[in-house]
Amino acid sequence: MTDLENKALPPAIFIMGPTASGKTALAMALRQHLPVELISVDSALIYKGMDIGTAKPTVEELQAAPHRLIDILDPAHSYSAADFRADALREMNEITSRKKIPLLVGGTMLYFKALLEGLSPLPPADPKVRERIETQAAQMGWEALHATLSEIDPVSALRIHPNDPQRLSRALEVFYISGKTLTELVKTSGESLPYRVHQFAIAPTSRQLLHDRIEMRFQQMVSNGFETEARALFTRGDLHTDMPSVRCVGYRQMWSYFSGEIDYDEMVYRGVCATRQLAKRQMTWLRGWEGVEWLDSEKPEEALNRVIQVVSA
Repeated sequence: MTDLENKALPPAIFIMGPTASGKTALAMALRQHLPVELISVDSALIYKGMDIGTAKPTVEELQAAPHRLIDILDPAHSYSAADFRADALREMNEITSRKKIPLLVGGTMLYFKALLEGLSPLPPADPKVRERIETQAAQMGWEALHATLSEIDPVSALRIHPNDPQRLSRALEVFYISGKTLTELVKTSGESLPYRVHQFAIAPTSRQLLHDRIEMRFQQMVSNGFETEARALFTRGDLHTDMPSVRCVGYRQMWSYFSGEIDYDEMVYRGVCATRQLAKRQMTWLRGWEGVEWLDSEKPEEALNRVIQVVSA
C-alpha cells in the first residue's frame, strides 16, 4: 500500500502493553484531547461478573469513559479471536461512521494480531488428536512434548512456555492435522485491517517496577473482595478449569484454593507469579511487534502528549 493510499484510510489507535502498565489510564486521558471512543481488547474483560480479578474499569470509570466489548459474555461461554475480530470491526465501523476515532486498548495480543493481520487458516480442533496429545503428556510429561515441538517448529517452541499446555497442545495439534507448522500457517494471514493504525505500547522501563506494580495490584484485588467474587462463580457449579474464563490469571489460582489443593497464602503467591508470567508473555509479543512506538508509563504526561502529537499530525 502506498503512503497516499494509507492516508486515505480512516485512523485508529492501538494502546497495548503488559498488565498493570497504565493502558486504561492513558486511554481515558486521551478522551479529553482526541475524538476517540474506546474498545476493550481483553479476553478477560468480556466476562460478566468477573470484575475485581480482571481489574475491570470501575462503574464510575466506565461512565466517564465507556468501553465497548466489556461485559458481553457469561463466563460459561467461550470467545475466539475470530469472534473478537468480527465484533471489533463492527464497533470500529460504527465509531468511524460518526467521524470518531476507534481507540483499542488492552493486553490480549492475539486479538490485536487477529485484527491487524486477519486470521490464519488454522485447522479446527480435532478431539481425537487432542486426546492423543493429552495421553502422551500424561505418559511423558509436557517437557518432553515441548522438546518434540522444538524439533517440529522451533519458532513456536521459543514463544510457547513448557508450562503452557493449552498453547503447546494446540501447536502440536495443528501440525498433526495439517502437516504444516503453526509458524508456517500464521504467515498465511487473511484480510488486513482497513485502517491507518497508530500503534503504541506502554510499559515501565524497569521490569522490577512492573513486578512491584503487579504484586501491589493483586494484593489490592484481594483486599477489594476478589475471593468473594471468585467464590460466587465457583459455587455456580457450571464452571470448571477447562473453560477460558476460569483459566484467567487469578481465577485459576482461586479455583485451586477453593478445591483445597493449596492454602490461601499459596493462592496469593501463585496468583502474583502467574500475573508476572502473563506480563512477560505480553512483553515478548510486543518486542517482536512491527510498527509500534514505546511509551514510558512512568511519564504519563509525556506519553499522552506523544500520542496526541502522532495522531494529530
